[in-house]
Amino acid sequence: MHDKLLTYLDEVARQGSIRKAAVVLNVASSSVNRRIINIENSLGVRLFDRHADGVELTDSGTILLEHCRKTMFDYQKILTQIEDIGELRSGHINIATLDSVAYSVLPKVLDQFSRNHPDITYTIQTAHPDEIMMGVASGDVNIGISFCNDLLPGVRIHSEKATPIGAILRPDHPLAERDALEVEDLAPFPVVRSFDGRARQSLLQNATTQAHAELSSELITNSLPLARSLVLKNHGIGIYSKVGFLDEIGQGQLRYITILSPVLKDLKMGVLTSSRSHPAPATHLICRSLSKALKALKLDS
Repeated sequence: MHDKLLTYLDEVARQGSIRKAAVVLNVASSSVNRRIINIENSLGVRLFDRHADGVELTDSGTILLEHCRKTMFDYQKILTQIEDIGELRSGHINIATLDSVAYSVLPKVLDQFSRNHPDITYTIQTAHPDEIMMGVASGDVNIGISFCNDLLPGVRIHSEKATPIGAILRPDHPLAERDALEVEDLAPFPVVRSFDGRARQSLLQNATTQAHAELSSELITNSLPLARSLVLKNHGIGIYSKVGFLDEIGQGQLRYITILSPVLKDLKMGVLTSSRSHPAPATHLICRSLSKALKALKLDS
C-alpha cells in the first residue's frame, strides 16, 4: 500500500550508501538513485549529501526519514491489528452499563457478537452514570455505556446518541395526551425513578431545582424491572429514557413524553473507552456493534 520510496529512503540511510542499499533491496542502484532524485526535485531540497564514501542525510532528509519510519511503523501496526481481528479467538471484555441498556440493547449485541467470536468472555455490571465514567477513566472498565454530557479526563467517546430522560406513563394517565411536559406538571402525581444517591449529582434533582418544583416519589429504586412493573400498574410516572421501555412503548402499553428541562432533554448516551490506551481488537469490534445498535434506536421523541 505504501510507495517503495519509504523503504528506499530508510535503507539508504541505514547503509549510508545507495549501492549497498540497492544490494539489500535486490534492485538496481540506478532505480534507487532515480527515486531519491525525483523526490528531491519534487520537494526542492536535498535529502542526502553525496560524497566519495557514500551518502549522508541532510537536515531535511532526517525530518522526512523520521516521518517515513513512523508511517511504516503505523502501517505494520495496522496490519497486525487487522490480522488479530481476522483471527480473533479469545479475550475478555469488562463492560459497565446503565441497567436500561443491559436490559434492552446489550443482549442482542452480545448474542450476535458471540456467534462470530464464541471464545470471547465478558464481565458485565450495571452501575450509575458516575460510576461507569469513573470505571472507564481508571482503566478498570474496557467499555462504558452511559450518559456522556460531562466527560472525565481520560475518557473517549467512541459514539454518542441523543437519549433524553422523559416521562413514561400509561395511555390512560391524565397527562398521557400531552405532547410535552414541564417539570412542574409532574408535581401533582407520584413518580417512579432511579436511585442515584451515590452519584455526584442527581439529574432529576438538578431538573427540579432549576424548575423550582418538588416531586412526590412513589418509589426510588435501582431495579428497572420493578420500576417498569409499577408504571404499568399505574403506581406512578416513570422518569426514564425510552431505552428500558422500548417494547412496552412499541406495543402501546406505555407512552413516552418529553420533559422540557435542559438537564433531562439534552442528555446524550455514549459508548465510552479510555483515551489513555488504544482499545484491543475485541473491544474495538464490540464498540462498533454497540454503536450501530444504539444508532438504530429512536430515543428522542
